[in-house]
Amino acid sequence: MMEKSEVIILRVSPEELDRIRKKMLDMGVLNQSAYLRKMALDGYCVRLDLKEVKELNRLLRICSNNLNQYAKRANETGSIYKADIEDLQRRMDMIWQQQKELLTELAGIE
Repeated sequence: MMEKSEVIILRVSPEELDRIRKKMLDMGVLNQSAYLRKMALDGYCVRLDLKEVKELNRLLRICSNNLNQYAKRANETGSIYKADIEDLQRRMDMIWQQQKELLTELAGIE
């Protein structure tokens, strides 16, 4: 991590401070120093709604659990159902498609 040894003093009115704090809350940022640094350097802050990413992760965990169960069954019995594999493949294809769409959407953020 880069050492931050320089200090900038910024004077604002009480109204401006209220606006800054409101914007921080709207962005979900709790660290005022980090927020002001980001705004000073880049001019904007982006708050990503990661609900879709969390949902994709949940679906991937489900598929991984299913795959582990199929592997266990194959190791125990020496066989596996073709329908199970096809179902898992369909789900994985759906997840990958959603993942591509989400990444394309995120790539468009400026």
